[in-house]
Amino acid sequence: MKQEKERVQIFIDAGNFYHLVLKKLGAGENDFSFDDFASFLANGRKITSLGKRFYVGTVREQAGNPRSKKAMSKQTRLFTALKSGGWEIKTSKLRTRIERIKIDARVENYEELHKKGVKLIEIRTTREKGIDVKLATDLIVGAVDDRYDTAIVISSDSDLVPAIDWVRMKGKKKIEYIGFSILDKRDEKASTRPLQTMISRTDIQRILVESDISKFIKAKEEHNRE
Repeated sequence: MKQEKERVQIFIDAGNFYHLVLKKLGAGENDFSFDDFASFLANGRKITSLGKRFYVGTVREQAGNPRSKKAMSKQTRLFTALKSGGWEIKTSKLRTRIERIKIDARVENYEELHKKGVKLIEIRTTREKGIDVKLATDLIVGAVDDRYDTAIVISSDSDLVPAIDWVRMKGKKKIEYIGFSILDKRDEKASTRPLQTMISRTDIQRILVESDISKFIKAKEEHNRE
């Protein structure tokens, strides 16, 4: 009797992957071949229907902000490419927060800044809300509905651990953690390292280095043609 292939689903936390991996390597999401990466991760195993899953915060165009328009255009292009490759895209809104920093004696050379009229700095930050919840929910639902034998998780977010524990203990499915060891050449302390919590709470661990990832980054000439 022919033995059926192991079934896998791939869960990519896109924001986590970008900041921990692609940004360190000077690449954007549109420079990366997610289809080829998925095949590499599956390694001969069967990727089930809707088994390539991509979780990301959506970019919104802001009036008077050309950068936001450019970012939105890039993301639209990314979504088009992913959908053509059969990816299931799960989105969440990006929340913007403005932080105001007062320039006072705590800031080096603050007097010079005051002379130039700089007494307050505003920093705009954005953060995904709810991505971890959506990914965790899909992990559990996939286990309950028997949609996979092994879930391949590309995220170093410890908030996923309770869902991972449930999938392994109650759902009787395997979790394969994909971690990364990427050197940040500008600041070694900011280098990406695998999350020990994820290593200890998963069934299979694969730690990828720069050479594993770089082969999926498109050459500049190829990217420019697109």
